[in-house]
Amino acid sequence: MAFLPYIHFGGTCAEAMAFYCKVFNGTDLQLMKYSDAPPDAGGVASDRIMHAQFAAGGGVMMASDFPPGMPGGMQQAVSVMIDPPTVVEGQGLFDALADGGTVIMAFTPTFWSPGFGMMENRFGTHWIIGTQPQPACNGGPSAFAQP
Repeated sequence: MAFLPYIHFGGTCAEAMAFYCKVFNGTDLQLMKYSDAPPDAGGVASDRIMHAQFAAGGGVMMASDFPPGMPGGMQQAVSVMIDPPTVVEGQGLFDALADGGTVIMAFTPTFWSPGFGMMENRFGTHWIIGTQPQPACNGGPSAFAQP
């Protein structure tokens, strides 16, 4: 079983998902508008996105806009975390996602990660980028070993 992030937007889903697809070198971006659905299945005359998805890094990111006329809160209590394999890749993703947004914690080494940072990007999505510590060589202690 895999967990799949599903993000909700207030009218910027198409723009956000195109941006995320580009940042993550995604493939097969699919966008379905509310107006694409038949009326008996929730279709209404709107260019808002009913469902969007793309594939990247062995996973799928999905999203939608809130239905027309339906208020909804942005992603205040949820973050999407990714764990790129290198600090260089992590820094690049952090910089791309943070452009135009608000940095909560700059991407930097921490005691638990060689590169870690948090931000809310310009679409209101909260991101955590955390590279994994490298395993110890030759059976030595890991980065998390206690003395």
